[in-house]
Amino acid sequence: MASKNSNNCAALAWWAISLSLVIVGVVQAAGPVEVLDTYPAGETVALNRNQNFYLHLRYSSDHPIVIWARPYFHGEPINAGSNGSFTYTGSGEALSWFFLLSKDAQVDEIRIAAGDGSPHGTPVVASYPIRLTLSDTQSVVTPEPEWLPRLKARDAARTRQAYEEQTHKPVSAIDSLAVSILGCGMLAIAAFGFVMPLRALWRWRGGWRVAAIIPAALMVLVVLRLIIGTTIDPTSHNLWPFEIMIVGGLSALMMGALTLLRKHSMGAGPP
Repeated sequence: MASKNSNNCAALAWWAISLSLVIVGVVQAAGPVEVLDTYPAGETVALNRNQNFYLHLRYSSDHPIVIWARPYFHGEPINAGSNGSFTYTGSGEALSWFFLLSKDAQVDEIRIAAGDGSPHGTPVVASYPIRLTLSDTQSVVTPEPEWLPRLKARDAARTRQAYEEQTHKPVSAIDSLAVSILGCGMLAIAAFGFVMPLRALWRWRGGWRVAAIIPAALMVLVVLRLIIGTTIDPTSHNLWPFEIMIVGGLSALMMGALTLLRKHSMGAGPP
């Protein structure tokens, strides 16, 4: 009797172990990301020009992951633009999208990668078969499903929150020093761009003075452009320091080349 009970217990233990292995296998096969829906929906989709293809995803992960969906055709990636990824932890919904860049592009598979964002740490965790092309004519756009505007609004709010947190983040001493050095460098380049041509126009003679007019004229033109542009529209040149830096750098390079050429032509005398 004891032997029979032992055999029954062993059998039950065996079935319990087998069932647990099956359950584990099913959980692993499900993966951390699955496709719930798409927009446009269907097994065969023809996108309009510049139309995004959206995927409604569900994720589940006990550690932070990023998620990307990329189109493929015959096992090769397709040239496409796509959204960036937020960092996801726990379980919930995610929105991913891409758009095709080539008018003759074809897609037969969408591969979804999830992981830490590194090349080796972000493997493909799901594959979604689909026949996707670009339409030659503008087709009728179907209404968006409920989940699409909801997830768009959620992602937009998350982006705004991240931007506000970044703008209110205290600036470290190193960052402040770097900004100061950059600002001083920009001022120095702009100063050289102005001073070197003016110095040459004052001291040089003949053809060398004429040559110095070109970088001097560049600096005058950029300043006049900034004055006229901001008078018409005060927001038209919000990055004016970079404009001056670029043209000032070009002027300084031109004057440096002219100075070297002049020295070479006149021997070792003063410039």
